[in-house]
Amino acid sequence: MPLKTTLAATMRAVAWFGQPYNVSVIDMPVPSIVNQTDAIVRITASAICGSDLHFYHGFMGSPDVPWGLGHEAVGYVSEVGSAISGLRVGDYVIIPDNGHDGHYGQQHPISFGTGRPGYGGLQAEYARVPFADETLIPIPFNNHTDNATKELDYLMIADIFTTGWQALTYSGFQPGDSVAVFGAGPMGLLAAYSALLRGARRVYSVDKVLDRLALAASIGAVPIQFNSSEPVQQILDLEPNGVTRALDCVGFESVNATGQRDVGLVPRNLVAVTADQGGIAIAGVYTGGQNSTRGAPFADTIPAEVPLSISSLWSKALTVGSGIVLPLEHAQPLVDLVASSKATPSFVVSSAISIEQVPEYYRRFSDHLEHKVVIRFP
Repeated sequence: MPLKTTLAATMRAVAWFGQPYNVSVIDMPVPSIVNQTDAIVRITASAICGSDLHFYHGFMGSPDVPWGLGHEAVGYVSEVGSAISGLRVGDYVIIPDNGHDGHYGQQHPISFGTGRPGYGGLQAEYARVPFADETLIPIPFNNHTDNATKELDYLMIADIFTTGWQALTYSGFQPGDSVAVFGAGPMGLLAAYSALLRGARRVYSVDKVLDRLALAASIGAVPIQFNSSEPVQQILDLEPNGVTRALDCVGFESVNATGQRDVGLVPRNLVAVTADQGGIAIAGVYTGGQNSTRGAPFADTIPAEVPLSISSLWSKALTVGSGIVLPLEHAQPLVDLVASSKATPSFVVSSAISIEQVPEYYRRFSDHLEHKVVIRFP
């Protein structure tokens, strides 16, 4: 029999009904143990991610609406199945965005908050975590009420800190390299922060939003603002031979200097700005060529192919890294950095809200009025 604490019958959760620029906060049943490898987690903090905006804008999502949003959370284990051996009720844990699916060697595990069956959203009071022994990341800190900032540092490991850190690794980064990070949203900021933590000679942060660039400058990155001119030449004026590494932390919703969407812009800029024998990494989300559905009404507006000069890649001898990042495989060094206070990734958080405020703050985040929004639960 599963071990558990007493749970309420319903909970508040953020739901997607397939209506662009609109999310809802509704009552949902509190999840329960389905398989004995499950755990139930009482969530204490969750977050709104840039990837959530792809759903919010109508470009991605399951056709089976409604479903719960959110894929970054921390909280306390409140119930465990009888097959769980490494967790106990009361353990403090990170729920990563990509959970284990029970098949070792799986390259694309099932993600929370995407509408996939069996994996609900994490912008909710409780979550069921399948294969919990393999998915949940223990936190070496057991009283978050004494240090609310520390909890948010751990929350960033659920996705964006780990993704930014690993994207840098995908680029082939070495201490002493110069790095250009395209995108100063939360993940781009934490990619720049990762480069600085890991000994980059200089880090350039590229974005249109002045508040984001000010935050990048506050951690020691060089801000590159491109409302009036393209960013590549600005960087080459400072790095005539190009940077050693360049990262795409934007994805398919990139825009040019006039604010028009240009799906292939950032990958082309990576190639143009990187020095010979350098490395580039693509961490931003790219989907394309999908049919529109009730859950993703604008999916077919994203082109299936992104033009990129293979000749330039070849002639400059560039390496390319990309792919899904699995926090459950890469998170432990970051947990150690946060635990020792050598890293404080929660500097990206601009607002902490209640779940009832979520619709307003999705709008604010979409309009670039927030850096990173977290949801606190009692």
